[in-house]
Formats: sequence, C-alpha cells, structure tokens
Amino acid sequence: MSKANGRVEAEKAALDLEHELPAARDGEEVDASAVEPSTQESELQKLRAERDSLLDRLARAQAEFENARRRVSKEQQEYRDYATADAIKSLLPVFDSLELALRVKSDAAEFRSGVELIYKQLQSALGKLSVSAIESKGQAFNPHYHEAIEMVETNDVPDHQVIEELQRGYKFKDRLLRPAMVKVAKSPGN
Repeated sequence: MSKANGRVEAEKAALDLEHELPAARDGEEVDASAVEPSTQESELQKLRAERDSLLDRLARAQAEFENARRRVSKEQQEYRDYATADAIKSLLPVFDSLELALRVKSDAAEFRSGVELIYKQLQSALGKLSVSAIESKGQAFNPHYHEAIEMVETNDVPDHQVIEELQRGYKFKDRLLRPAMVKVAKSPGN
C-alpha cells in the first residue's frame, strides 16, 4: 500500500512538472528542450525527496497506529483482570466462613444458623458486585427472566403465574446472568 501511495504522489508531481512547461499555442508542440535539463533534474530530485519524506511519514504513522492498537488491547485485558480480581476478593470472606463452619463440631441448629449467616454474607458480596436475584414466585411468567420447566394445572392461582421456583435466576445490573427455572400455573380447561 505504501508503494502505491508513493507512485500516486510521483505521478502527481510529474503532472505538476508538465504544467510548468511552456504552454503550447494552438497546434504547436511544446519542446521539452525549452526547459533547461538542470531545472528538470532539480525538480525531479525535489519530487523524489518529497516522495521519500511522505513514504517515511506514512510508515511512521502506520507504526504509531499499530503501537496504539496494541496498547489499548493490553489496557483492556488489564482492566478485565483487575475487575475479575476485585470480584474474587469480595467472595473470599464467604469461603473463609464456610471453612470455619465445616471445622466446627456442633448440633444441627447451630450449624443451620451458621450457614444462614454465610448465605447472607454471600448475598451481600454479590450485592456489592451489582448482582441481584430475580424474584419469581407469585410473579407473572416473563420469558425474558424465567425458564418454564413445568406447567402445572391448578385453579388456585391465575393462569401463567409462577407457582414454584426450582432454581433462582440472577441479573448483573440490567443484564440477565441466568434465568430462573420455574413451574408455571395453567388453567385445567386450557
């Protein structure tokens, strides 16, 4: 591509040189010898120097662009790595608490209350990361947030209402991470 640009510049320069030759009158030929050879040679040398300068500038611009592209790509990767590390740091205390709970030998009631505390701690960590649970039970079925696993015939609740949540769904800000798996009510007549 750089050779083509250089060729185009050289052709433009040659056309400019032709315009500088004495203009022909009607029907007359222009005598190239009317222009001194030393002038032609100096013009040609100027054009070659300008072409070389432009080619050099083009090569430098291409190198700068490639370096900037690499730098941006590296910065994006570093940002993703930093964001992932930050998310992991917020989850580490939850794992510490789980390890402590598993080491303790106690009765079922104390164990349950410890696990409930860990569950709340995990919910808090996810909340700090802008992750929220999708409330499903008792809501109208929404195919954007729910995945119907089963249709249950019942007259107890309105048609197309979620009657049971089998697996909780989650959103990250406004983006769906995982849909909730639900059972949906269906009128017996339908």
